[in-house]
Amino acid sequence: MVNEPTRATPLLSIVVPVHGVEAYLYQCLESIRADIPAGERGTVELVAVDDASPDRCGDMLRSYAAGRSEVRTVHLSSNVGLGPARNAGLAVATGDYVWFVDSDDWLPPGTIPAVLDRLRAHRPDVLLLDHVRVHEGGRRELDASSPLLRGVPDVVRLADRPQLLRVQHTAWNKVVRRAFMDELELRFHPGWYEDIPFSHPLLIGAEKISVLDRVCYLYRQGRQGAITSTRSGRHFDAFDQYDRLLDWVGRRYPDERLRAELFGLMVNHMLVVVGNDDRLHPHLRRDFFHRVAAQYRRHLPAGGYPRPGGVAGLKHRLVGRDNYLAYAALRQAHRLAGRLRRPAAPPAGAAVAPAGTDRVAADPAERAEATDALARHGTP
Repeated sequence: MVNEPTRATPLLSIVVPVHGVEAYLYQCLESIRADIPAGERGTVELVAVDDASPDRCGDMLRSYAAGRSEVRTVHLSSNVGLGPARNAGLAVATGDYVWFVDSDDWLPPGTIPAVLDRLRAHRPDVLLLDHVRVHEGGRRELDASSPLLRGVPDVVRLADRPQLLRVQHTAWNKVVRRAFMDELELRFHPGWYEDIPFSHPLLIGAEKISVLDRVCYLYRQGRQGAITSTRSGRHFDAFDQYDRLLDWVGRRYPDERLRAELFGLMVNHMLVVVGNDDRLHPHLRRDFFHRVAAQYRRHLPAGGYPRPGGVAGLKHRLVGRDNYLAYAALRQAHRLAGRLRRPAAPPAGAAVAPAGTDRVAADPAERAEATDALARHGTP
């Protein structure tokens, strides 16, 4: 069911899929609606999709949309998951541009006017946005990829700024021209890690990429029920999503250098997942590692790829040789060294250094510990 107020065609549709976020929903919606300038009410529409939420979210959306012409709601009869819920919102969105915002996150003040100004000035295919991670207690940290957004002039293509492919591959840090998305035949697939075959193709296919170098998104960390903090076998969904991405690229943009870059990013990402206690239960780690190794063999570019140096590169070699015992020894030594050197936690609300996704051993002592551990299990 969709409520259908009468409206002119907006410039921007913000699609918010909603499921199990009763405690955060109002903050998200208000951060969007209250940020729309008074003279721009017809320029922005908010499309909230109730993905058969088991809590009060459905009722909250009905109440919130009442009397607000800029807010539209879609209520699904059964839970379909984040990707298909975004598709359901996209199906009724009417804006020239679409922005997918997750309902447990929110926008800082001044974001909507800045986004509208940039869309009008550049008319890009994709507008990239910066974000910060917000932890419980208010501590904020930059993403490790944020520096890649600095100093990008006006409108570029990926060929001009190839490092943009390494910006965090999420849907919510991109505002996308709707017609361009349709040209690429992009929609979200079911399953976890649905952003993988959606986000990279946007940058690959774009003729005009604009970068808004300001924090436009506040990314909540540590919420119970969030994918990145949930131990589950569903993290194995990432393999199918990367298969879809590489198949799409192979059909539409068969460039070996591009494939090599994506391959390296895939291995990096899979190593983050396999090494993260918040995502994989220990009894799944070995199987996941072997799946990564199989993925490595299946997609390894004929001409190789830009493998990182140091311990990160060693992890890549261990994956390539499917050597789980050596990887487990390296991981154990790495974690032990990290505990020995762990600094005191910063005070709540303090800004800290960029957040990495997979810290690598860098100092001589840690490298020596890793080497000793690998020697006991066989080096590659």
